[in-house]
Amino acid sequence: MSYYEEEETPRLSLIARIGFAGAFCAFVLAGGVYYLHHKRLTQTVANANDGVSPETLADPTVAAFIAGSGKGDGKANAPTDVTGSLPDSSAVKDQLGPVSGLPMPRFVSLKPDKVNVRQGPSRDQTVSFIYQKANLPVEVIAEFENWRRIRDADGSEGWVLQNLLSGKRTALIAPWSKQPTLPLLASADRKANAVAMLQPGVQANIKSCTSNWCRINGDGFDGWIQESNLWGAYPGEAVD
Repeated sequence: MSYYEEEETPRLSLIARIGFAGAFCAFVLAGGVYYLHHKRLTQTVANANDGVSPETLADPTVAAFIAGSGKGDGKANAPTDVTGSLPDSSAVKDQLGPVSGLPMPRFVSLKPDKVNVRQGPSRDQTVSFIYQKANLPVEVIAEFENWRRIRDADGSEGWVLQNLLSGKRTALIAPWSKQPTLPLLASADRKANAVAMLQPGVQANIKSCTSNWCRINGDGFDGWIQESNLWGAYPGEAVD
């Protein structure tokens, strides 16, 4: 009779097994730390690209406008109404500016012939575009400290310093009109004689407005036009 012994399968010692388990846990932990660090770094870079400081975002009004300002598109998003449409006159009495206490929205004009328009109410914010025409009519639609968010006749929006705006009232002749010209009348009467024919988009100074008519003047013209044919005065608004 022959005898043999079955070869015993090699087994790891207790110390070896503990060492292997420790190495495995260290590998998993290192991978988790790398993932979290990478994710945090990505989020930090993404947030930095917004260009909006925490102090600015702390104000709910500013945060709401910046959130819809259209980052990186050169100009802020246009309002929801059709570009060039008449503003809602009822909105004038519905809200007062939190800084000025004046009606908002309201029409003002640009004081200098060069105005930087920024994405947010800070000099650190990116300049979205630049106006290069003095006395252009714009609407003030938000206020923050010494900054005003404005909107022009094309629907473009952005923030400018308050001292770059003037209370002088100006207007554009019906920039939305498809007619080649609109009549400027000798008096506030549809039957009055035309003293000039003005093209849509012509800029004028508002001398006064009453009973839905405005007296305007400009380079080589002076007369009356219906308030509804101006971008720069609300229908029914009285201007002294």
